[in-house]
Amino acid sequence: MKEFPVLETDRLRLRQLMARDIDRIVQYANNPKIEEMTLNMPFPYGEKDAVSWLATAHEGFSEERHYVFGICSLQTDKVMGGIGLKVNKRFNRAELGFWLGEPFWSKGYITEGVEAVLEFGFNELELNKIFAFHMVKNPASGKVMTKNGMVKEAELVEHIRKGEEYIDVVQYRLTRKEFNRMDR
Repeated sequence: MKEFPVLETDRLRLRQLMARDIDRIVQYANNPKIEEMTLNMPFPYGEKDAVSWLATAHEGFSEERHYVFGICSLQTDKVMGGIGLKVNKRFNRAELGFWLGEPFWSKGYITEGVEAVLEFGFNELELNKIFAFHMVKNPASGKVMTKNGMVKEAELVEHIRKGEEYIDVVQYRLTRKEFNRMDR
């Protein structure tokens, strides 16, 4: 894939993150609630973090191992968060991850974005499986996965470490066979 894909839904444009997005990324990611509910986002979150994330995303795309989309309003094209797939080519699967700025919570944006990314993963990347984790203390992410047909696969006790605390996570999956059986 030479050009970064753009995915559109009824309300969203999922597109490549650009340097012009850095201020908005910092504005929304620099939130302790975001750090608390995600596996890899620090707090405080500053410009260096955003620049590093963009560099990693661009490098990952060029190597066809990471597809990171900015979640943008279809009307304004302004970034509200991020969503992506980290591809493991050997096993033909990818890990789904996402975050969204707090002003946009509880509006169905992540559910809509996940649907588009799942379709991209199965139809364009021809993956066999997409999986995702959420922390037990963040059941809203689990609801997003369930609404998109993902199946709870496991609850992993003390699976990750954040600071000095060990956190339980829940893993969800969707296989190509399950995706193809879904009514969309």
